[in-house]
Amino acid sequence: MFDTERFIEDCRRAVAADDSHKAVRELVAEAVSDPAGLANRLGEPEQAGIDLLYRGPDLTVINFTWAPWMSLLPHNHNMWAVIGIFSGREDNVFWRRTETGLEAAGAHSMGVGDTTPLGRDIIHSVLNPIGKKTRAIHVYGGDFFEPPKPRSEWDHETLAERPWDPENTKRTFAEAEARARMAV
Repeated sequence: MFDTERFIEDCRRAVAADDSHKAVRELVAEAVSDPAGLANRLGEPEQAGIDLLYRGPDLTVINFTWAPWMSLLPHNHNMWAVIGIFSGREDNVFWRRTETGLEAAGAHSMGVGDTTPLGRDIIHSVLNPIGKKTRAIHVYGGDFFEPPKPRSEWDHETLAERPWDPENTKRTFAEAEARARMAV
């Protein structure tokens, strides 16, 4: 049975022993290998959003709930991350910088039980491609909300870079939740 406090402590110990994502990926894979148990332990979300489970200078653990059909614009983290899906689907488009902005460089679709690492320099956008909520555990190798190097986000349409705005991210979740509720 998934234990949130033990999971966080195991992740913190793993990062203290090795500053890479490798051991954390194994912990996340183990957690999402029992998706029903993990969902039961974390409870049913009332709405799409960011459920912060742990935040420290060494690590951030978030239980994300994506609204149906929700899309999050291209962004970076400036730290490694590990994503594990325990309900629904998550599609990631990976981007690379060009002289004029960004260009798509690949994609990866994840389903229940899938785990993937993202390197420190990855730029990606996220889409929940299905008509129900998607839930995922995200573990970041540092303080997600105050990284040592400022984060960026890129406009969906123009792909113009701008500083990451956490309030814009929260608004995106709220707006996607409102659209999903109206569609029901």
